[in-house]
Amino acid sequence: MTVAVLSIVVLVALFAATLLRGFDLGLGALSAAFLLGLAAGVPADKVTGFFPADFFVLIVGVTALFAAAQVNGTLDWLLDLLLRLVGGRLVLVALVPFVIGAVLTAVGTLPAAATAIVAPIALGLAARYGISPLVAAVLGVTGIISGLLSPLAVYGVTARELSTKSGIALPGSASVTFLLGGLLTGLVICAVCLLVAWRTGAVPRGRTTAPPAATGPAGTAETPGTAAPSGTSGEGAGTSGTGAGTSGTGAGTAVAAPVSAPTETTPAPRTTRAARPLTVLCLLAVVVLSVGFEMNVGYLGLTAAILLQLLLRLEPGEIVSRIPWGVVLLIGGLLTYVGLMEHLGAFKQISDMLQVEGSPVLSLLVLCYIAGITSFAASSLAVFVTAMPLLPPLVESGLSPVGGVLALALASVLVDINPLGITGGLILGAAEPSVRPRLFRQLLTYGIVSIVVAPLLAWLAFGWW
Repeated sequence: MTVAVLSIVVLVALFAATLLRGFDLGLGALSAAFLLGLAAGVPADKVTGFFPADFFVLIVGVTALFAAAQVNGTLDWLLDLLLRLVGGRLVLVALVPFVIGAVLTAVGTLPAAATAIVAPIALGLAARYGISPLVAAVLGVTGIISGLLSPLAVYGVTARELSTKSGIALPGSASVTFLLGGLLTGLVICAVCLLVAWRTGAVPRGRTTAPPAATGPAGTAETPGTAAPSGTSGEGAGTSGTGAGTSGTGAGTAVAAPVSAPTETTPAPRTTRAARPLTVLCLLAVVVLSVGFEMNVGYLGLTAAILLQLLLRLEPGEIVSRIPWGVVLLIGGLLTYVGLMEHLGAFKQISDMLQVEGSPVLSLLVLCYIAGITSFAASSLAVFVTAMPLLPPLVESGLSPVGGVLALALASVLVDINPLGITGGLILGAAEPSVRPRLFRQLLTYGIVSIVVAPLLAWLAFGWW
């Protein structure tokens, strides 16, 4: 057995070990990376180099900013404002993250920055109004994916540039087709997700007439019409113990009502006259500077959080305690191990196993699966850039250039809703501590299923053009 194959076996064993009570996946992944590095002759300092420092800065900075907004009451006020804008209709409330995500990426926001903005909104609305955290996360990230192929977005620009460099002749309408293809795919996923969620109660029916009256354990208001969460299990996602998720409500009108007090009370937000405008100004500044000037959203978030803490005289401990350190450890450990796997050639072996010869359409299907499997634990954009040079021979054999690019791009990004990357880390970090373990398992299941389903659907939808 080669070391690359051994790394795949160990990864499967790590996930299986999460069934053991008291096992922490983040700590286990870091330890496994060290031991596997010893077996493969990789020095410890090189293994440490695989730790995603950019992820650490991103999630700590963004969650610190939204923690400051939560402590001074601005985040709850913004969520109430969103609720009033959609008239209290809970189905439309669930769609808010989708629309925000699609608009942000369509105008050029990088996916990580868009997720950093959308995740707290999506999970905040989910906690307050009885929406399943998984549904909120899927809708938000699907919205982000929907706008990624616009002429201004990173994938749209990359697709055109790589096509030109690779000698793939695209028609003049390709940019519009890319945008419509991504948007149509997102809308279909969104519609299916909402239909299933509405029928199962994951999105309550009816409308909310008033905001929740009680404050939950993470500082957000409790879900109207549902019982208070029970059984908090600590910060780390993927650790033993489960938190009760939000339960679906029945048909009818969900009316805000007082709920039982949580076991651990959180101090009420301290709101001053200057808190809301100053916090909104900081949030807008982070969005504008990250989108318009491509500045690092993590460092921007940290800077804005410090400014709010000093100017509004917030307790620094209240902000630091709301940073999901367990999620940072979890995703940091997993990405360190995945980086070592990539260094050892594990993903190349998986790709080689899928290499078959056949018609250009069948070859595209194999390429889509290679992109989907690799993107599950690696950068989707990096995978897309790496796979694009493999398209020209297929196009020369009769494959549609627009359909091929669309299928490959969507196969790369549709597996992003999983807990093994920055997207998953930001989603888990925005969720209430009590639901993180359950949400981690749901995201992992969704991601594994998407590896099997997403490349096939992308190929069926666009590969035959």
